[in-house]
Amino acid sequence: MKIKLAALAASLLFGTAAFADPVKIGIAAEPYPPFASPDASGNWVGWEVDIINAVCKAAEMDCAITPVAWDGIIPSLTSGQIDAIMASMSITAERMETIDFSDKYYNTPTVVIASNGSDIAPTAEGLAGKVIGVQASTVHEAYVAKYFAPTAAEVKVYATQDEANQDLVAGRIDAIQADSIAMDAFLATEAGAACCESKGAVADDPEILGLGVGAGIRKGEDELKGKINAGIAAIIADGTYDAITKNYFASSIYGD
Repeated sequence: MKIKLAALAASLLFGTAAFADPVKIGIAAEPYPPFASPDASGNWVGWEVDIINAVCKAAEMDCAITPVAWDGIIPSLTSGQIDAIMASMSITAERMETIDFSDKYYNTPTVVIASNGSDIAPTAEGLAGKVIGVQASTVHEAYVAKYFAPTAAEVKVYATQDEANQDLVAGRIDAIQADSIAMDAFLATEAGAACCESKGAVADDPEILGLGVGAGIRKGEDELKGKINAGIAAIIADGTYDAITKNYFASSIYGD
């Protein structure tokens, strides 16, 4: 498998010319640890930042990480303000009506988080009559609207995941739905551990939750898509992907 990936990466990397200008890689301006967040000096760090840098290096691209507000990140791409999105964006059919995607570079379950010891479950019945928090313009907002909103007391939509987490800690909502890895980081904090626990993964719906996370690219940008795909394949083949992942997670997050 690694030999095939290496061959694919090499054929794509050397089949196109290097980009002359920096490729602007859009990430969400809102902190989303452990994937991307600013450190004390204001530099962006995290697993996804390291992956972006590794992919760009492998693809021989000069890249500039460019923070953009999450709710405007696709318009920023389509208008040319950025060249690609690498911000934990799930590959979904709805988004593919507007933009294209690279191959996936990770895929993790979606979970429901609620107070320690509560009887909440990640089902319509288990969330009936509860107030559920979710981040705006995410696959989680769409999922909750379809499966949980009909029986919930209320769905509260937040601009950032951190705001939803804070309201859960404060007891202003009963549960939140989000990516499992991001929630692992939240539950590892003092506030998260004191208040909350995972209630398990929701039932999968690939149409809404997508086919993993990929880099968003403008339609027709086939050369850039090929370079990013080559970079992803290269870092998987040479072990860089696993080495980066081990710095943040106990096991692989690439998925099936």
